[in-house]
Amino acid sequence: MIKSARSFFHLDNIARVLWVAVMLTLPVTSFRYFPFMGAETYVRPLSAYPLALLLIVLFIQFLRDHERLTWPGAFTPLAAFVLAALAATVIGVLFGPLVLRGQAYWGRAIRAWATLIIGLAFFVSAVWMNRSEGELWFTVKWMLVGFVLDILWSGVQGATFYLHILPKPLVTHLQLAFSMRELIRTNRISGMAYEPAWLAGEIATIYLPWLFASLLTRVRVTRFNWFELILLVCAGMILLATFSRGGIATVAATIVLTLLFIGGEYIRSAWKWFISGFRNAKGMILRAVMILAVVVIALGAVLFLSRKNYFSRLWNTQASDVQDYLIQNSAGARAAYIWGALGAYRDHPWTGVGLGADGFYIYQNLPDWIMTMVPEIAAQLSPTSTLYPNAKNLYARLLAETGLIGFVLFGAFQLFILGDMITVLKQRTALWRYLGIAALFSWLGIIFYNMTQDSFATPFIWLNLGIFVGMSVLSAQFAAKTQRLFA
Repeated sequence: MIKSARSFFHLDNIARVLWVAVMLTLPVTSFRYFPFMGAETYVRPLSAYPLALLLIVLFIQFLRDHERLTWPGAFTPLAAFVLAALAATVIGVLFGPLVLRGQAYWGRAIRAWATLIIGLAFFVSAVWMNRSEGELWFTVKWMLVGFVLDILWSGVQGATFYLHILPKPLVTHLQLAFSMRELIRTNRISGMAYEPAWLAGEIATIYLPWLFASLLTRVRVTRFNWFELILLVCAGMILLATFSRGGIATVAATIVLTLLFIGGEYIRSAWKWFISGFRNAKGMILRAVMILAVVVIALGAVLFLSRKNYFSRLWNTQASDVQDYLIQNSAGARAAYIWGALGAYRDHPWTGVGLGADGFYIYQNLPDWIMTMVPEIAAQLSPTSTLYPNAKNLYARLLAETGLIGFVLFGAFQLFILGDMITVLKQRTALWRYLGIAALFSWLGIIFYNMTQDSFATPFIWLNLGIFVGMSVLSAQFAAKTQRLFA
């Protein structure tokens, strides 16, 4: 028994248990109980708690077992970006931004660096914990279990909104037990996330990539062949129920581009199978049912989404120009924030204004038309407002806060990962095709998702990329070994 207990408390086992805790708590993005965080800080991943403990264990493992340390190529541009952000932060204080609504420069800088460190912790941990095929299956399996928990809670919300099985005050009370925000009053599903758009974002960037790759490659992480297919259907239903315009557009664009890049053989195979069915009556009936099902699902989705004026305004608006279209579709404020952040970039194009400091420059660079035509902006310009603005677009934020140098280095980091993906996709084994498709789907989804968010702390933009970078080292070893065998 003593030997068994010692085996259980081995550092590798402790790390795996903590990694499971990270995967299971991923859906909770705005945990109520975070120390030293103001009420205006919404990105508070619950998974940061087990992640912090995991980092301690990984550090001990590093001190004990140095040969396990690897330096993937993607670390180099990422490290260069971090150094550029640090330099931009030091230079930014020289511009002397005035205190804005109680927020001083170094306070915002420290907060921004804390979020970046959290994001990097997710990335590095994902790299460390996924350096073998067994570790990959372990991660994806528990990740999908966490998604099942999110699906169940989303189902409770849906049953409350549409079937009235549970009283809404009760479900709201349960939501507030772990989240900073109550249920959305417009009956949009938010799951365990802060808001529906965040739920759509985590589906698009964390869970859907593995489910989509499983659909194309028929690779399963469990012995249940139907498991990923059911989760894929649930993901689609929840995505629609979020009524997130950005999330739905991100998923649609990502699916199309992924199929264009790597789906040719799958599309040809599916088309060949579909056409071959018209040779007999039974096959023709099956194909007709399939076509009818696709049409019904598509029409049902459009009719479901059109129930919300928030969504139907995309095609029902009577806007006279692009500016008016943005305003009528509740995107005017977001466009204004991006414009204001880019104003800071125009004034300091090379160095930026320092990490976390874009908000000091946004209000003074807002376009004139936004002042009177968007009530949200008018309310925030009031002397009684305490809001510190942000760019709401990661690319605009990078340009504003780290300048062109930081933006290019962060882009180099992303492109380096893309290059590794292309290399992996050239390998013909099922594992690498599965991994490559999931990585490409994640990469594209993250590229689009960053157009509507600007936080470094969200695990969505780091986790799957870290998993891939960790596995890319193994892929390179596999490719080298294969090359030697056929040399």
